[in-house]
Amino acid sequence: MRNVVRALIAAACFALGVTACDNGDLPPASQYSAFKGTVVDAATKQPIAGAIVIVDSVLTTTTDANGSFTIAKVPSGIVDYVVRAKGYADVIASANADPGKPLELNVALALPTSP
Repeated sequence: MRNVVRALIAAACFALGVTACDNGDLPPASQYSAFKGTVVDAATKQPIAGAIVIVDSVLTTTTDANGSFTIAKVPSGIVDYVVRAKGYADVIASANADPGKPLELNVALALPTSP
């Protein structure tokens, strides 16, 4: 009997937790944009594989061997992004993602400047 009561309480807690997650803060699917582009070396224009692209502090991807990346669903509006790769200075900037339109981002990373 105790196991049945525990199972029912666990199921109720799970259901409450799942329904509490949808608070309406996320935009509808039509308000997303694709975020794609390439990351290259500023001096040589060669692609940088393994660069990390972070959008709005939570969406993250890594560039492929061609320096290309894609994040399929970025909420539309002003987005902040960081592009970093080992041995290069970070690029920190913002862009405006229009609903339903892909945002093309091509970044050239430079070597860090000496202090």
